[in-house]
Amino acid sequence: MKHAVLIAALAIFALAACNSKKSDDKAAAVVPATSEKAAPPIAPTTPFPTGHPNISAGSSGDSASGMPTAEQTQQATVVSSIDVPDFTYIEVKDGDQTRWLASTTLGVKKGDVIEFVEDSTMDEFTSKTLNRTFSSLTFIRNASVVNKE
Repeated sequence: MKHAVLIAALAIFALAACNSKKSDDKAAAVVPATSEKAAPPIAPTTPFPTGHPNISAGSSGDSASGMPTAEQTQQATVVSSIDVPDFTYIEVKDGDQTRWLASTTLGVKKGDVIEFVEDSTMDEFTSKTLNRTFSSLTFIRNASVVNKE
């Protein structure tokens, strides 16, 4: 009796494995083979400061549907700036508000008007290079001076 139960169990497993393999073969036949490989992600030419959030998972310009959204360009007037290797911290007046931005190196001075796209904002961002903590720091991209003072 024990042998009959064991043989029946083995037969069921063997049949299940055969059916599973046939399903896998059918699925493989439906998916066309392609020799194209996905392009590797493009790495930024300048690294972000220590503590910058990871941007490789997606871009802030992507909507939930995966379609790119229009980037909203902003302008602000430079109040002061601090240059460090590869970066510029820029204090700007934006309406009635003053705030800090971080960009790849950008030659700006007080009174310049800059144009930029916001990327991400971090509260209590500590710059090890400056040994300073910003209550809020917004990382920006595509920054340029549009009106030099």
